[in-house]
Amino acid sequence: MNFCKDIPTGDNPPQLLNMVIEVTSGSRDKYEYSIDWEAFVLDRIIPSSVVFPVEYGFVPQTWSEDGDPLDIMVLSYAPLTTGCIVKVRVIGALVIEDEEGLDTKILSVLVNDARFEGYHDITDVHKHRLVEIQEFFETYKRLEPHKWVKVREWKNAEQAGEVIKCAMERYHKLSNKLPAKHAKSESA
Repeated sequence: MNFCKDIPTGDNPPQLLNMVIEVTSGSRDKYEYSIDWEAFVLDRIIPSSVVFPVEYGFVPQTWSEDGDPLDIMVLSYAPLTTGCIVKVRVIGALVIEDEEGLDTKILSVLVNDARFEGYHDITDVHKHRLVEIQEFFETYKRLEPHKWVKVREWKNAEQAGEVIKCAMERYHKLSNKLPAKHAKSESA
């Protein structure tokens, strides 16, 4: 099964999505899904003391401007499992810029966790939690040569939905042009 191509985008995109977990919260191990190998591959270990503050992965059947599936984060109370598919509700997005250009990362919450029932927009997340996520992305590449990150802005749920729609359209335009075997996904 190809996690990028064979899993639907979600039950009601762009609000309710499926997410494939690549990296679990609390980890320094950066896994990426290889479309060619249909497997999760260790891309690198973050060379600093920071760890992922959220579950991190991608949205199936989407394609970002940076040439891989759309990045997505989900808030959870405990680490999930790499390769796990979860149903999420979109609440916002973080726009960063790195050495390769602009990169938007969708922020979501677990649909199947009652503790997140009241979360429908970025404003429902405690400000300090957003600062923690932002701080991670500002620092996690700092010790890697020739790499850098600048946080540009947070977007609300409606704005994030527009990013998702564009990524879905881009995937559908490219999916019949993509070779059966495609280069690995590189999400972060």
